[in-house]
Amino acid sequence: MYPGKHAASTPEKAAIVMAATGQVVTYAELEERSLRIANWLRGVGFQRGDTVALLSDNDPRMFDVYWAAQRSGLYLTAINYRLKPEEVQYILENSEAKAIFVGGAGAKSARPWTEISTLLHRITFDDRLPGYTPLADILASASASRPPHEPRGGDMLYSSGTTGRPKGVRAPLPRREVSEPGDAMVAMFGGSFGFSSETVYLSPAPLYHAAPLRTCATVQALGGTAVIMDKFDAEGALANIEKYQITASQWVPTMFVRMLKLDPATRARYKISSMEVAIHSAAPCPPEVKEQMIAWWGPIVYEYYSSTEVNGITVISPQEWPRKRGSVGRPILGKIHICDEQGDDLPAGQDGLIYFERDEQPFEYHLDPEKTRSTMHPEHPTWTAVGDIGHVDRDGYLFLTDRKAFMIISGGVNIYPQEVENVLALHPAIFDVAVIGVPDPEMGEQVKAVVVPSSEANPGPELEQEIIEFLKSRIASFKAPRSVDFVDALPRTATGKLVKGDLRSRYWPKK
Repeated sequence: MYPGKHAASTPEKAAIVMAATGQVVTYAELEERSLRIANWLRGVGFQRGDTVALLSDNDPRMFDVYWAAQRSGLYLTAINYRLKPEEVQYILENSEAKAIFVGGAGAKSARPWTEISTLLHRITFDDRLPGYTPLADILASASASRPPHEPRGGDMLYSSGTTGRPKGVRAPLPRREVSEPGDAMVAMFGGSFGFSSETVYLSPAPLYHAAPLRTCATVQALGGTAVIMDKFDAEGALANIEKYQITASQWVPTMFVRMLKLDPATRARYKISSMEVAIHSAAPCPPEVKEQMIAWWGPIVYEYYSSTEVNGITVISPQEWPRKRGSVGRPILGKIHICDEQGDDLPAGQDGLIYFERDEQPFEYHLDPEKTRSTMHPEHPTWTAVGDIGHVDRDGYLFLTDRKAFMIISGGVNIYPQEVENVLALHPAIFDVAVIGVPDPEMGEQVKAVVVPSSEANPGPELEQEIIEFLKSRIASFKAPRSVDFVDALPRTATGKLVKGDLRSRYWPKK
């Protein structure tokens, strides 16, 4: 399924609503605009497998470009508009993009980039960017006739770089038409979560990230309505649920924490009874946070675990979760293997590297065969791991422990920061927290908590000791931090992921 089907049956239905302004894009408008851009791309020589880049803040025209690529057999690379120009340039060069579309705040990072030999076309959503062709000119001149052949494209999104330089994740293009079934996201959201043409979906996150971009597109493929916020705001999200009678939504755990920390009167002010399913993903959710969300919103909180690479997917329902507290569910895509450092399968309950088994290699890192090989099991190339540690129980439910790259080794003992962060997530004196390993001359590493205090807290030695003792009363003492640093903010992506590589670099000597 794709928007063209719904443009034919319900042309005036809203495919997109911008929450802040109420701007509506109908299915007829989305179909015509994406078709004109697709025809222009073909006309200037784009071939199946070429790449189109997109640099914009949340703007409905992003989906004009998205669906133009999807109906032309092209890869779409959405780029974080908050990156510096040289970081954007790296992605443009690495992705070998032949065109870039720039909108809104993306203009601040945009340059002519005439030195990039592969970048042949530069298009702006507006008229104010020197060296760029206005999108309006393309829409006015390109044909709106549908060609007989529309091969399905894909996306090549770049990892958020939480553990190093971003990597372009490139899956093989499907051998089917854009109008033909077979999309894994449509199958998951239509099956496990019940999305349909009746869905009114709230997206509170930046569209350059994988989950928001792909899920909004999935809603459009199914014929629902995607309500898109400019950016996340805890109270604003609740207000939008009430205003637009949202039936489905997707969040990351930090958003849950921000909403839970609203005062009770604010939380009670908004009616959220229209919501039938609330999904969370992208980062492990502290069990206490999830329990409080289920108590507040009811048994509608679903979770899935995957990655930008989509080498596998697990899902857990709110009915399953209370008896499998802390689990991210069982696989609906790929078979799970938990392996040790040698690649041997581990028994149930034992932590190891999480591999998903597929029939074929599900992805590659663009222009980085060595990095691609590093994700493969030493004996089974179609088993891939993206660096997460966890275990399965005897019933096949997966439990995440942490990222392998974030593990702290102190005196030869493995300590997983996520466990400590989970305990501190709802501490009343803590607004945000990260736990990392820092150098220790005797133990190799010691545990440190880096805390953004709440507005009412008084950071200092007394609060530091209170936090340490609080942890020691709830987890093994050797896992508790030896010290606590108080900071104004932590480095996070716009979807809430901690950029621990940046944080660790403040404490470790440069090599």
